[in-house]
Amino acid sequence: MLPQSDAAPIITIICILPILLILNLKTHRQRHPRGCRRLGLSPGKSNLHDEYHPKYTQGVPETHHDANGKPSWRIKALFTYPIKSCAGVELDVSDVVPTGLKYDRQFCFAEYVVPKQQDTEPHWTARTLRDKRFERMALLRTEIWVPDSSAADYAPDLDEVKSEGVMVVSYPRTFAGATSFLGKLGIALGIISKERSFQVPLSPPPDNLPSYPCKPVRIWKDSPIAYNYAIHIPPSLHTYLASDTLTLFRANPSHHREIFRCAPPKETLGFQTVTDFADAYPIHLLTLSSVRDVASRCVADIPRLSIRRFRANIIVQGPAAFEEDQWKKIVIGGVGEGVEVHTVCRTVRCRLPNVDPDTGLRHPCEPDRTLRGYRRIDPGCLAYACLGMQLVPAVERFRVSVDDPISVLEIGEHFYIKMLAAGEKIPGE
Repeated sequence: MLPQSDAAPIITIICILPILLILNLKTHRQRHPRGCRRLGLSPGKSNLHDEYHPKYTQGVPETHHDANGKPSWRIKALFTYPIKSCAGVELDVSDVVPTGLKYDRQFCFAEYVVPKQQDTEPHWTARTLRDKRFERMALLRTEIWVPDSSAADYAPDLDEVKSEGVMVVSYPRTFAGATSFLGKLGIALGIISKERSFQVPLSPPPDNLPSYPCKPVRIWKDSPIAYNYAIHIPPSLHTYLASDTLTLFRANPSHHREIFRCAPPKETLGFQTVTDFADAYPIHLLTLSSVRDVASRCVADIPRLSIRRFRANIIVQGPAAFEEDQWKKIVIGGVGEGVEVHTVCRTVRCRLPNVDPDTGLRHPCEPDRTLRGYRRIDPGCLAYACLGMQLVPAVERFRVSVDDPISVLEIGEHFYIKMLAAGEKIPGE
């Protein structure tokens, strides 16, 4: 017979296992969206698997090709960020639409703010990793599921099809009070999943628009009208993000934010440059060598500084560190088949990259301190560091793929035009 001190834990586990199994059934009720397929790379796969390799610290000639005949200056990785400031979806190929990579920053979390000043009306304001209370947003994962007529369960009248697809949002499971021990034990035993998840339609269902009231959402100086997705937010997400008034908004395609500063005018492009919840421009580009240079200077504080901290859409390999600073126009794609893209300005950086995308923890000063130490280079904004380039394509729609070659058509000087008044925050995501 076991001693009483040894038997007690075993009896406890036997008693609570049925409870954990019931919780497990509730946890795994989430099913794949009907009639859809998931976009992006397979789980566990990434084109950035070797991002820390020393070979990316050096540039190579633009005309050089590797042993497989691929041009050395080419797209290494692609990311779209469906929810602003949440984890991105890595892709091998993406459609580009007027607002940038398809699905990019089409959603954002916003908090209802009641100002203390009597002359200011209550309003919804976008929240990001810049806001110190919301570092946990970095751990919210998104999946994009789009209608697929070849799927066995596809039907045109499915809700998932009528809403142009589904976004699945997952976030770490948290426990409190008396259930904390049981929950953690269930996760340790593999009985309960580490995450909770919920689904939202990629577009408001046309037969249920009243459930998605349109409200203005303040982002910098703009207040575009967006769809309020509050009906889909589970209470556990409010608990995880520690905000009772936070909800999810979806950009309204009839209310894009128009871009004028630094971007080519409508008369040049033939169309007006627009974006949705991105900070300022449709597409953000970074080069691996530039980030590796920054990483080498703050390695004591951050031994492995991932390029994912900087939340770029297009990551390029080949150019030497900071060679992109002088780009004015590039071509993405092969000779005669490529698309011209204006590199309209440098990306001005805030402290957002201090948040580790893998842990959701904010470093108190890096890499922001390092960047400010040697990358305050733009005469239009010398108070802040710059890293990466903002892009405006010369066409409204095209397709971009990993391994697409990159070539430079024009170089020149840049002068950042500020969007905000003195003393206000500078965009940098």
